[in-house]
Amino acid sequence: MKKFMDKDFLLQTETAKYLYHNHASKMPICDYHCHLNPQEIAENKRYNNITEIWLGGDHYKWRAMRSFGIDEEYITGNASDFEKFKAFAKAMPYLIGNPIYHWSHLELKEYFGIEETLSEKNAEEIWNRCNEIIQSPDFSARTMIEKSNVKYIGTTDDPADDLKWHIAISKDENFDCQVGPSFRPDKAVKIGNEGFAEYIKVLGTTENTEITSYKELIDVLEKRVAFFVENGCKITDHGLDRIYFRAATEEEVDVILKKALNGEVLTQEEIEKYSTLTMVNLGKMYHKHDIVMQLHIGALRNNNTRMFKKLGADVGFDSIDDAEVAMPLSRLLDSLATEDMLPKTILYCLNPKDNEVLGTMIGNFQGGGIAGKIQFGSGWWFNDQKDGMERQMMALSQLGLISQFVGMLTDSRSFLSYTRHEYFRRILCNYIGGLVENGEYPDDMEFLGEIIENICYNNAVKYFNV
Repeated sequence: MKKFMDKDFLLQTETAKYLYHNHASKMPICDYHCHLNPQEIAENKRYNNITEIWLGGDHYKWRAMRSFGIDEEYITGNASDFEKFKAFAKAMPYLIGNPIYHWSHLELKEYFGIEETLSEKNAEEIWNRCNEIIQSPDFSARTMIEKSNVKYIGTTDDPADDLKWHIAISKDENFDCQVGPSFRPDKAVKIGNEGFAEYIKVLGTTENTEITSYKELIDVLEKRVAFFVENGCKITDHGLDRIYFRAATEEEVDVILKKALNGEVLTQEEIEKYSTLTMVNLGKMYHKHDIVMQLHIGALRNNNTRMFKKLGADVGFDSIDDAEVAMPLSRLLDSLATEDMLPKTILYCLNPKDNEVLGTMIGNFQGGGIAGKIQFGSGWWFNDQKDGMERQMMALSQLGLISQFVGMLTDSRSFLSYTRHEYFRRILCNYIGGLVENGEYPDDMEFLGEIIENICYNNAVKYFNV
């Protein structure tokens, strides 16, 4: 029997162990997509206790706590931070097979030197040990980044953001990590969402413009893209949930936009026409500025209406959608490729039924002398666990080139989540090591080490030009 989470955790073969310990574990981190608050990095935020940094905003943990029967008072309610931590600790031993069990113990081990498993019995002791470190002068947002050897962070930022915190970070010569904004224009794309008209007004003010037509909207978005690029933006991101492709002229979409700005209810066809043309126009902007387009596909959000009204979005009431992906995605990418204006693109699916769809889709639009121009992104959200990562790796390696893969990202709001890169790297080395041990690939350790190092870090640095 193996010891729980020892140095060879998840590494089942000698080849896997060699690749991880001699190559993967030594590589820096390029965390090109996350939801960290740049203000916390700029101000080098300090934390009061483990609950603040560990449970605040972590919808993964919140979902698990609800499933264990913990009252909302101890999750998002007014219970004390210690009571919330103790409630989570009580649930922890019951998370058998859940990646939270692994992630949490990796975080305790990496940042606090705690190798005991967390439970209600030792909750107070671990609370005190963690807080002693957290409240020391050497513990802050930046020290967590530095301890994890992170060299690039891509945050997620609204087009209306003034990027003042990114600008401040870029001027700080004492911080050895590049923090770049990522352009996330979902509020400008999702015309059917509540608050769309109000948002367009806010967006217009960033360029001293009152947006009253579709042309004015596109002009403002192009100026915002240019502003982001001037301030270090290398990447964009779209949470599309469902992919639409319904061709329309600019004149048609102009009428649709004006209806929305006037508060009129749009038909589904009108929503799809607006979304399609806007995504095409944005894709052309990204190609012009040589920045990467990320498409996150397949989330079914805010399912619990009562809890959405009470707590808002992104608090653990989202799940996997099962809409069709292949045809509209193909048409969207093809409309840009036809004009030779398809930017480098990363495709993520939340529904694993679409793994092979994306694994084959990326091959349709490769080219331009760019290795892995179109990427099948790492297992996302509900798939960033062992089985989900393995399935993504298998689909990518069998249908494309895993050697050109840009690897892992945290997609997290927590500075402790960099251990997810370790989790990914162990799973990657175990997958590649298994192929070698089974005689499915030669045991050229020097070349394999190069492949592993590229997937863990080098491919991303080259792909994103960071």
